[in-house]
Amino acid sequence: MRWNIRDIRQMKGRDKIPMLTCYDFTMAKLLDQAGVALLLVGDSLGNVTLGYETTVPVTMDQMIHHASAVMRARPKALVIVDMPFLSYQVSPEAALESAGRIIKESQADAVKLEGGERSLPAIRKIVEAGVPVCGHLGLTPQSVLALGGYPLQGRGQEGDRLLEEAKMLEEAGCFCLVLEKVPAVLAQRVTDAIGIPTIGIGAGAGCDGQVLVINDVLGLDPEFRPRFVKRFAELGSQIVEAAATYCNEVRQGEFPAPEHEYKDTSGHLSSAKGSTKTTKTRKKKAKE
Repeated sequence: MRWNIRDIRQMKGRDKIPMLTCYDFTMAKLLDQAGVALLLVGDSLGNVTLGYETTVPVTMDQMIHHASAVMRARPKALVIVDMPFLSYQVSPEAALESAGRIIKESQADAVKLEGGERSLPAIRKIVEAGVPVCGHLGLTPQSVLALGGYPLQGRGQEGDRLLEEAKMLEEAGCFCLVLEKVPAVLAQRVTDAIGIPTIGIGAGAGCDGQVLVINDVLGLDPEFRPRFVKRFAELGSQIVEAAATYCNEVRQGEFPAPEHEYKDTSGHLSSAKGSTKTTKTRKKKAKE
């Protein structure tokens, strides 16, 4: 049985919800085996997969391309797809069209979009059409240019405003809410004040669930070590070591070894080799 929206909502205040980002078929299969409840095809793929400095350049086609790959793994997890920059800000109608494309072309389960009050018309339009929406408050990476970077959000009176916007998103129909890089006390206030699950990233342990970028969890980038990330493995160094060993064995002629070769059991190749040897022998005798 696959996870659905109702399952996730019912976990509120009962069970903690694990979410991880995922951008491809193979990783989707592995994370599904691990029992991840929510997979987020995040626009963070712009940073960790496509090499952009921000998520802003990521396109709709790129999001659908990666989401489709994830869905072809047939995961039991509920799959949420980020709506990229300017796919929902222009108008509610354009937002609905974008969300519809994502769901129809990738066959994912839900979409996620950033922003509070300014995003309410788009959220209502999408939800009314039957597409589940996950909200996103606090640090919103698509606003990096306006924010001047990735600063902590929700300090002081900003926290009261964020709390009100969380209630607005719930009222607009969001089934869950990501809280990114906000004080833990504020995240706890929001979690206690709304009836939908909160998923934290850099928002403390009080949220109903947690999300991290899979590359960070696996330690693929040795230089990226933000405070909110726990590295559950150090695969980056292991990958470098494995690739270096491979290169060395190829150069030394150690790989492939006989056990990596295919054998022709038909006998044709052996007779052909014998014929070649006989021919060479005859030519040598003829010269003598």
